[in-house]
Amino acid sequence: MKEVLAIIRMEMISKTKEALLKEGFAALNCRKVMGRGKKKVDFSVIENMVNGTEISSPAVAEAMSEGHRLVPKRLLSLVVADQDVKKVVDIIIETNSKGRPGDGKIFVMPISDVIRIRTGETGEVAI
Repeated sequence: MKEVLAIIRMEMISKTKEALLKEGFAALNCRKVMGRGKKKVDFSVIENMVNGTEISSPAVAEAMSEGHRLVPKRLLSLVVADQDVKKVVDIIIETNSKGRPGDGKIFVMPISDVIRIRTGETGEVAI
């Protein structure tokens, strides 16, 4: 068993849930999260201002705040059988890939056991 964690854009959550459900993956958890990627402050914008090149103030504000801003995202968590990991990952990528920074990240982690509280079932039958 594996846990698939996906961090995606807020506006993509409905499409992602629908795509997963259509392929038989109805069970998932979803949380609102805040985060940021590796994008650094673009100091060339500031250097251009100092050198006399005209730069709009919104561009400067965006460049300077980029390093500190946290962006709202959605965190999806699905526990699936090993043989379903590739299919789930492919669905998430196909649904969320726009070719832009911020499309998201997917993490796949091993799960050692699952226990259904109501029945006491363990392993893949408890998923």
